[in-house]
Amino acid sequence: MPTFPVLLALSASHMLNDLLQSVIPAVYPMLKEALNIDFAQIGLITLVYQISASIFQPVVGLAFDKRPFHYSMQSGMLSTSVGIALFAYSSSLHGILLAVFLIGLGSATLHPEASRITSLAGRARRGFAQSIFQVGGNFGGSIGPLLVALIVAPHGRHYVLWFLLFSMLAFAVMRPITRWYKRYLLDVKLHPESHSKHISLPLSKGRTTFVIGIIMLLIFSKYVYMASISSYYTFYLMDKFGVSVKMSQIFLFIFIVSTAAGTLVGGPIGDKYGRKLVIWVSILGTAPFSLLLPHVSLPLTALLSFCAGFMLSSAFPAILLYAQELLPTKLGMISGLFFGFAFGVAGIASAVLGKFADTYGIETIYNVCAYMPLLGIVACLLPNLKNRELPK
Repeated sequence: MPTFPVLLALSASHMLNDLLQSVIPAVYPMLKEALNIDFAQIGLITLVYQISASIFQPVVGLAFDKRPFHYSMQSGMLSTSVGIALFAYSSSLHGILLAVFLIGLGSATLHPEASRITSLAGRARRGFAQSIFQVGGNFGGSIGPLLVALIVAPHGRHYVLWFLLFSMLAFAVMRPITRWYKRYLLDVKLHPESHSKHISLPLSKGRTTFVIGIIMLLIFSKYVYMASISSYYTFYLMDKFGVSVKMSQIFLFIFIVSTAAGTLVGGPIGDKYGRKLVIWVSILGTAPFSLLLPHVSLPLTALLSFCAGFMLSSAFPAILLYAQELLPTKLGMISGLFFGFAFGVAGIASAVLGKFADTYGIETIYNVCAYMPLLGIVACLLPNLKNRELPK
């Protein structure tokens, strides 16, 4: 059975981490006005953040695969906390770029490490465990913009500093995880024979490389569309429907809540029916909603964004577990690779879409990106994998 207290602590840590990460795009409208920057520079900020959060993830994962460290998650939160403080008071674009780099570095440390511990603590129900872990992140990302609307928007960007209270809470939540992981690493050291069971790769190296390429294409389609929402949805709503900044944040909150709900459903279904089915249905099934969204009224926009977020987000727990089952002895590296690739795609997409919005208008983004979920058709090329055993 999964170690539920540890899973809940991991989910809470992920929630608090992603709450802090979500402050960046939620403050974009205020930042744009305060620093007099354009959409291309908004995209650059997102690019620096996402590249920082993506490039280092597989590196961190591989490093801790070789040399596990039970305080790794706390070190990531320390970097995030320093970045939040800088983000609240920086008055130049260069200062903002440094701040988001540090925040991204904290995320690059937490995600592969927490995902590794989640797989270890989840035991036979890894899909369920990953859903619990990831829904914490989705929930944190959903309440972040709402808290920005309530705390920061009425008073100014300096009030971002109040979010350091959440980082202090994160350090406290991580304590039981650290104790459990420390005991686990000690048990590995004292009883290596119980943890060294040989686990073979399910596919040949060439086939594994091909399948990882297919998964990356699926992640590309998912996160290009997600980037169009997370970075520019508020601007789209204000431009097309004339809503206020505060109201646009509430609509963004609705979308991110849908991603939390989809994440919670995707893992357990993958445990029961297989990862491939979930990946196939969730990504391709998003297309009807994404294609309709640019052509409807404000209430229907909210409804369709919820449906698209729900469908698309149910894929990631299944994708991550599928990848871990491809390389069962490199949990940290493969988790970092796919989290990092997802962040990197989102960052590059945000930068490109920002320039695209400056040139062609914000509404054009949603007419173009609506077709991205159709790439889910390539999921038919994934081989069926039985839910395999990972290292104990």
